Amino acid sequence: MASNSFGKIFRITTWGESHGKAVGVVIDGCPAGLNISEEEINQQLALRAPGKNPFTSPRNEEDRAEIYSGVFEGKTTGAPISIIIPNKDADSSKYESIKDLLRPGHANYTYLKKYGIFDHRGGGRASARETACRVAAGAIAKKFLEKEGIFLLAYIKEIGNIQATVDHSKLQQNPQLISQNILFCPDERATKEMIAKIEAARNAQDSLGGVVELLIDNHLAGLGDPIYEKMEANLAAAMMSIPASKGFEMGAGFMAASMSGAAHNDAFVCQGNEIRTSTNHAGGTLGGITNGMPLIARIAFKPTSSIMKPQETVDKKGEPATLQFPEGSRHDPCVAIRAVPVVEAMAALVIADSLLFNRCCCLER
Repeated sequence: MASNSFGKIFRITTWGESHGKAVGVVIDGCPAGLNISEEEINQQLALRAPGKNPFTSPRNEEDRAEIYSGVFEGKTTGAPISIIIPNKDADSSKYESIKDLLRPGHANYTYLKKYGIFDHRGGGRASARETACRVAAGAIAKKFLEKEGIFLLAYIKEIGNIQATVDHSKLQQNPQLISQNILFCPDERATKEMIAKIEAARNAQDSLGGVVELLIDNHLAGLGDPIYEKMEANLAAAMMSIPASKGFEMGAGFMAASMSGAAHNDAFVCQGNEIRTSTNHAGGTLGGITNGMPLIARIAFKPTSSIMKPQETVDKKGEPATLQFPEGSRHDPCVAIRAVPVVEAMAALVIADSLLFNRCCCLER
């Protein structure tokens, strides 16, 4: 398995399995002199951690990151940063009775076909537990972006066909609206309706999907590298690498296919000394390069595959079977909720990497 690294200059490599001793990440290419502490990383991990509210998995992982290298006296040294997050509340017993069944919506069949072996305990490397490593790395990338004056935020846009109404200017003035909301949704009306939908799905032993929206602003124009490292391509690769993600769009996205050119084209205007566009159907990029407008993207997440409802399947030998997760199994009723800080982390990694790469693309500006 040789695909566990992400990024060109600000590069991360994650390791570990859902029910192993720990998970972790090595960050290479982080500039020296950046202030960072374990507490700042753990604050970000707390947003992703399970067991924090009734709408996420009850697995009670404290998610306390430990920095093993690359930081001295509170500052990055330029050396590789190694972070380890112990697994303390893994319960593998719930998987013993179903270890030979092919779980619908899960990766055990495809991993078996590719590698001939699969860690059935919670999904092994395919588990969303791995995303804790991304959030830890993203916390450091976000500190770098703060120094550059870049605003980055993700939030729940839709769950169960209920869409939130979002005021981006209000969010930038008060980003705590997201972290203070139980679903990471800035719309209280939509939150109440989403909660009712999630509870109904859980009572039916089922699950729901959702859409996470991403907003990045105050960034420089000129980020992203044609032809094969376009900003939207790198963001798409980052988001589609998150477990359970099934779709990505920027700006008008798929709606652009039903618009005319006259309606979709964003007219250029001059605002003070800056060139901007009067609309933002492109979502902040042209030709794969950022144009100075806010980057707006949406990521679709499928319903959680692990549900308590009995499902027809087959075992490893192809014999018909019924999958029934044991009583007490712990799963998210809507995985999109805990995906919000993961989307933020992956976006921060992309932008940080692009900023560093951009410093070597031109002799003069």
